[in-house]
Amino acid sequence: MKRLFDLTLGMVAAVLLAIPFLLLAILVRLTSAGPVIYWSDRVGANNRIFRMPKFRSMRIDTPAVATHLLQNPEQWLTPIGSFLRKSSLDELPQLWSILKGDMSFVGPRPALFNQADLIALRTEKGVHELLPGLTGWAQVNGRDELPIPQKVQFDAEYLQRRSLLFDLKILWMTAVKVLAKDGVSH
Repeated sequence: MKRLFDLTLGMVAAVLLAIPFLLLAILVRLTSAGPVIYWSDRVGANNRIFRMPKFRSMRIDTPAVATHLLQNPEQWLTPIGSFLRKSSLDELPQLWSILKGDMSFVGPRPALFNQADLIALRTEKGVHELLPGLTGWAQVNGRDELPIPQKVQFDAEYLQRRSLLFDLKILWMTAVKVLAKDGVSH
């Protein structure tokens, strides 16, 4: 049922967002050197590595670490990078990962391949079995502001409570938070 929901919503979103996607791709291309899409190695279900696409919001010479670990992350942003991140539009290409089956609309956000502490805690709690999501219970309860142990607690709670109704609630809460630009890091 969840996969059918992801495929249906993913195809509808892909059609509705095709023109904004194209415009954003052109903007990224015109405002900075390098590819439009940044492919990031992420940890998926059962700790399997997959390649997750995002609109590139950082310069091509940015170190491959979580943004919060960069000293002065703003220095690495492209001219439209801050806008892409604050609006969460950099996440649009992840529709590909949802349609492909590497991600779901709702689940724990995919960890970077080098976030050993997050991966270990998720594995300990059984969260690693879930498909990662475009959004999740931790994101609507603090997003980038949460410390890793608290994120994993929310992810574990999602594991226990997951259902289509709970996913719909999380999607609604995500839309509200994104529109309010609540909890977004640069």
